[in-house]
Amino acid sequence: MPSRIQTTIRPRIACLITNSEIGGAQSHVADLLQSADGQADMVLLAGGQGPLLDVAQRIDIPVIRLQQLDNALSPVRALAAMRELLQALRRAAPDLIHAHSAKAGALGRIAGLLLGIPVVYTVHGFAFKPQAPVRQRVAARMAESILAPLTARIICVAEAEKDLARRLPIRPERLVVIPNGIADSSARARPEAPLRRIIMVARLAPPKRPDLTIRAFARAGIPDCELVITGDGPQRPALQRLADELAPGRIRFTGSIDNVPALLATAQIFVLTSDHEGFPLSVLEAMRAGLPVVASDLPGIREQLDSGQCGELLPGNDESALADALSGLARDANRRATLGDAARRRWQQHYGLDRMTQATWAVYQDVLGNRARAARVPT
Repeated sequence: MPSRIQTTIRPRIACLITNSEIGGAQSHVADLLQSADGQADMVLLAGGQGPLLDVAQRIDIPVIRLQQLDNALSPVRALAAMRELLQALRRAAPDLIHAHSAKAGALGRIAGLLLGIPVVYTVHGFAFKPQAPVRQRVAARMAESILAPLTARIICVAEAEKDLARRLPIRPERLVVIPNGIADSSARARPEAPLRRIIMVARLAPPKRPDLTIRAFARAGIPDCELVITGDGPQRPALQRLADELAPGRIRFTGSIDNVPALLATAQIFVLTSDHEGFPLSVLEAMRAGLPVVASDLPGIREQLDSGQCGELLPGNDESALADALSGLARDANRRATLGDAARRRWQQHYGLDRMTQATWAVYQDVLGNRARAARVPT
């Protein structure tokens, strides 16, 4: 069980996220809400109308839906979202704000400054990492540099993200690394079985690169195997056309599904190609299932896969290298089993849910404790 926050009155914590749709950050927030277990009064503030709202309501967490909060870059929309957020926070009266995702992280920190509420910000992947487009990097670096001093703690989900955070004007003691974690599941894959299914789980939008996976699968020469792509997003129609052109009848799109562990248990290989990432939950889900992972060689994924000890890393998102990796694993059931076993062991040792939630609650305790101590200091 997560450690108890030692206060006579339970603190009230507002979890703030830009969108309530399905995704890694949303799953992370759902796990934190469910880990509260009487330690704090939680309230969820979120944009959109997605499954995260249903999770919160199912466990009796109050929900404030922010109608104006979305990922649009419009300054007018952002001002409207800020006004709405300030009203919501005044109504919720939290002792601490825990913000997730870039836009919610920005608005939440400004709102925290205006209302005198400390803000913890979990970075699910800085937008100014070297792999991001230049204009995005410059804008994101400028924004994060302005906002960093307003942050009581920045939680980084990977050591590589902390290395980026060190470039910001924030005291080192305010930077914490808490890797993502997920609960165990009884669903297990059998990667040593004949290769019949390869799976990619991702939102069908940048920075994910399912198009690369489709092209590599089509040229890998694995005729008795299907590629299953799970997730949804704006690129789905174009990706379906590409799949029909390159590998007709052999690539299936499931959309978003409720039981990803059960689907992973039917596969023999997991793939994730992406231009940039933080610390993707989909890779952890595959590791938990005991699947060999073939993924883009990005810092967070490299950390997850122990520099390739429990998976294969693809430098430069090279289509030919991915096709070769898939065809090689198709021919070598023993290697699939070895990598899958190593992935499962690493998940057990480092990426369980309790480890993540306990560390996060310790950050809450520290921030709230500092606030209480500051309040007692005479002026």
